[in-house]
Amino acid sequence: MMQQSTALEALNQYRPDAATATFHDVIRQCVERSEQFWSRSHFEPGHLTASAWITNPEKTHVVLLLHGKLGIWVQPGGHIEPEDANLLQAALREATEETGLSELSLGQAAIFDVDIHDIPARKDEPAHQHLDVRYWFTTTMSTLTISDESSALGWVPLADVDKMQADESVMRMVAKTLDSKASA
Repeated sequence: MMQQSTALEALNQYRPDAATATFHDVIRQCVERSEQFWSRSHFEPGHLTASAWITNPEKTHVVLLLHGKLGIWVQPGGHIEPEDANLLQAALREATEETGLSELSLGQAAIFDVDIHDIPARKDEPAHQHLDVRYWFTTTMSTLTISDESSALGWVPLADVDKMQADESVMRMVAKTLDSKASA
């Protein structure tokens, strides 16, 4: 089970920009206030989730999936499980489960991005928020395996992501990737 200290250590290494500073503060406060910050049954204000931003080594393509329930294009990710020792491990597990990619390397050692997004109420859950922590991975593998949680899955050219139904946080990660490519 993930400890508060482990999650806080990872969050302390992240350097938020103006777009993510408030998200970072809310996520840190959630972890500080509850040992159950990762639990699917923690609804006030929500619970942490972990995602994987996966690009090819050249940083020209990204893996996106069409979320089966939300109907938008997003990066692979999801709920933290009791067996996840840390946020990075949770993101890596989600990446493998949702894409079939087994050979992933860290594109950046620390957290790449954070976001908070609203999740609508369902029959067994109230409306709540996902406090999402994102890690960047790269892979040379090209074959993807879709999971039952997605309607579609694919490698998308970074230049084309803005033509898809993707949210602001996905576009923010595209910009960060392109910035890192330009400064390399």
